Amino acid sequence: MLFNSVVFAVFLIVLFALYWMLPGKYRWIVLLASSYYFYSCWNIKYVLILLFTTAVSYFAGRLIYEADDKKKKLIIVLAVCIEILILGFFKYFNFLSQTVTDVLGAMSIPVHPATLKLMVPVGLSFYTFQTIGYIADVYNKKIEPEKNFGVYALFVSFFPHIMSGPIARADKLIPQLKADRVFDSKLAEDGLKLMAWGFFKKLCIADVLTSYVDLVYLDVKSYAGFDLLLVIFFYTIQIYCDFSGYTDIAIGVGKLFGIELMTNFKAPYLSTSIKEFWSRWHISLTSWLRDYVYIPLGGNRCSTVKHYRNLMATFLISGLWHGANWTFVLWGGLHGLLQIAEKIFATPIKKIKSNRLGKAISWFVVFVLCSIAWVFFRADSVSDAVYVIGHSLQGITSPGQYLVNNIGLGGSKYVTIAFSLAVLTAFDLIDEKRGFFESLSKRPTVVRHIVYILLLVMIMFLKASGEAAFVYFKF
Repeated sequence: MLFNSVVFAVFLIVLFALYWMLPGKYRWIVLLASSYYFYSCWNIKYVLILLFTTAVSYFAGRLIYEADDKKKKLIIVLAVCIEILILGFFKYFNFLSQTVTDVLGAMSIPVHPATLKLMVPVGLSFYTFQTIGYIADVYNKKIEPEKNFGVYALFVSFFPHIMSGPIARADKLIPQLKADRVFDSKLAEDGLKLMAWGFFKKLCIADVLTSYVDLVYLDVKSYAGFDLLLVIFFYTIQIYCDFSGYTDIAIGVGKLFGIELMTNFKAPYLSTSIKEFWSRWHISLTSWLRDYVYIPLGGNRCSTVKHYRNLMATFLISGLWHGANWTFVLWGGLHGLLQIAEKIFATPIKKIKSNRLGKAISWFVVFVLCSIAWVFFRADSVSDAVYVIGHSLQGITSPGQYLVNNIGLGGSKYVTIAFSLAVLTAFDLIDEKRGFFESLSKRPTVVRHIVYILLLVMIMFLKASGEAAFVYFKF
């Protein structure tokens, strides 16, 4: 059941009406049943994995809270290992099998890889990290374990975020799920506006660019020059609009039920450093990795060498979390190396950014570096990624021929894409300074309504055809 489908619209309307009609003490039950129904629409078999993971983390939390220090360590290690094994079996078994086979083959030891025809349960990576975070927080006495299994199950499975986040924290979300609240029309209105903006990014930008990106990446070696450069840029925008669009819709849906999910994006392409980029991109994952990987490894409270090691390890884990392919590992490694380089050259970089021109140059460099890293994220293989990057400037010395594209992008499409990107840029710039919707709410009623109507009109006329899945569903 995709957010961008008629079925979801009907589901949401019915659930919204039922939720606010019932007494407060029953609302979490309705949300729990609806969340499991929503998840079962993908594959009912995956519900068993979700339920098992929920049960393991729930009982681990209860046992850890009541155990002595020695038993606590044993319980958390056992619980985390179980969850990692489940994630590893579905997501990394074939990858590890192929890697071992390749290594043995390089040693002239012929072995056939053992592969399993498994589909990764949707949202597995997200709710695995969420439940591991919960166990760790109980272990570190940051929170007390939730006693009500049903409420805890809702925390794990809450339908707006289970597919692709944001990765919620128990201390922020569980109290909201248990609260007896009254309908807040202002919050619901904010939710609808955020959902509309999320749909614009997904339908009018991400899905439009997807057709060109997929065309090239299906057979990268049939293209060269400007086609590749264009697609590098397109994917950089596509993945941002697709993922942040999903997040906006998810947060907006949560607001309809009086529940606030954490912000996951803050205009990441306005960053002037890689470190800043990661403080703005997929914030729930970045903060999770910081709290449960980077800091436990020692963070920056250690020697310089160990600090760099901790950074690299964190980003390699981030890359591997995204997918079982060396392309993702290299993507994470590139970001780790770039952050280390920023620390090594911190003084000259600070001088460069001391004026507006320097900041503009820094922004451009960061955008280009992120775009190059995204090539590894999107490509099916390392060789494809290297080809795309290496051939993207081929023929640039002949501008007349170089600027001709072979991906079917005509003049009218250029105009509509440029218009949509201009709207996106304007929104992010305004939102960065004073909050777009907050600023708009202070305008006269007529102005606000005109903007809302224009947004709906743009969605209707600029959207791509069909119902495309969100990019991060496969992670």
